[in-house]
Amino acid sequence: MRHRQSPRRRPWALLAAGALGVCGIAVAADPPTSYMPVVIKETFAAIKARMERDKPAIEQRQRGLLEQRYDLSDQPVRGLKMSGGKPVQGGVRVRLPSGTSWEELAAMAPEQVRERGLFPAGFLPLPHPNHAEGGMLFPKFHIDAVKRAEQRDLTRFDLDFDLPDRFLPDFPAPIYLTTRPDLGDVSKGQLVTINNYFELFNGVLNPKQLEGLRLLVTPFAQQQFNQTEDRRSALPSRGVACLDCHSNGHTVAATHLVGDIRPQEFRHRIDTPTLRGVNVQRLFGSQRALKTVEDFTEFEQRAAYFDGDPVIATKKGINILDRGHQVHAMGEFQAILDFPPAPKLDLLGKLKPEASEAEKRGQELFFGKAQCSACHQPPYYTDNSMHNLQVERFFKPQTVNGRYASADGPIKTFPLRGIKDSPPYLHDGRLLTLEDTVEFFNVVLQTRLEKQEKDDLVAFLRAL
Repeated sequence: MRHRQSPRRRPWALLAAGALGVCGIAVAADPPTSYMPVVIKETFAAIKARMERDKPAIEQRQRGLLEQRYDLSDQPVRGLKMSGGKPVQGGVRVRLPSGTSWEELAAMAPEQVRERGLFPAGFLPLPHPNHAEGGMLFPKFHIDAVKRAEQRDLTRFDLDFDLPDRFLPDFPAPIYLTTRPDLGDVSKGQLVTINNYFELFNGVLNPKQLEGLRLLVTPFAQQQFNQTEDRRSALPSRGVACLDCHSNGHTVAATHLVGDIRPQEFRHRIDTPTLRGVNVQRLFGSQRALKTVEDFTEFEQRAAYFDGDPVIATKKGINILDRGHQVHAMGEFQAILDFPPAPKLDLLGKLKPEASEAEKRGQELFFGKAQCSACHQPPYYTDNSMHNLQVERFFKPQTVNGRYASADGPIKTFPLRGIKDSPPYLHDGRLLTLEDTVEFFNVVLQTRLEKQEKDDLVAFLRAL
């Protein structure tokens, strides 16, 4: 018997209520809770069979949402590649509501867009592929590579990653170090794992940094990948490593839900940000409450790996790192991960004279009419602050595939250096290309850029 999920109730509350309802017992709605169930009333075999049975319908629903929102076709930009050589997808992929244009939309007041229901669906918050369930989810190319290298399987039996590979970052991504810029890509085209980190980095890192890297590629128990009966891996798992999401110190766009929001339908999907240039950042965590990379590293192991629930963390195998010997070492390695080369930028982060005319016009727009520099300041194109875009001005609250789309609140200003290497965009990955991103901000900031101005702005962003 299947039960429709109420938008205000947790899935584990429904499981208990549904089981009693089958027996014919009248059940009152459970009160809201911030906690997950510790004692599971269902065998692992039953959980796995049920979720595998439900998987096709869940994935079909998410696939339908993506196709409704976006043009997912393969349209690489001619002659443009990421630092590791992967083609960059171009063009506006967000689908417009019928009967309108981008120019008309950008000219409307937020209230008009809201009342007429014209805010593009692709600009709404993007739900997790199964928002009621959530959890870490990796692209198949990363799963396959880790399986080959370590015989560790990051496959979930209940769910697959949703966005097409063409919209995701380089893999394996190049690694650039602030301490050894002369070496270029120190990964030598390899995915860094527990099996090859020492061979690649011995003699390049100091002993503390090398120990930090070892810990960053060491798997530890995590909510979906552990040994308990409520895991989401077919076999008991050694867990997840920091550099699974932040592959090669960059990102594979692995997704998750933030651990610091309740109830479930309000939790934001996370598009894993790159660790490149983390040394110039001062705010960490989904709500930016953490002030150092060491704080964030420790928080990830203690809380974020377990959906922000310390009770479940104890059950599934929390890894409590020693702050002085382990956390600091991990932070020290992360702090030397550099942005990719940007040959068209000078030492102040501005364009050199040899940049194209389109890029120069884009730079002028970036610091002028487009208002980008209000938040993204050179040389790294961040202000290390948070800003509330108040996107909810443009649409009525609504539930989309289990995600209650309303106010997102303040969001961190991410650095734009190397931005072409880090699709998709915005904190939840709702924008697939830089063209989508420019259209989004043109509407939200009401800057009324013309077509040529948008193209020039994209050209400048690709040079960063």
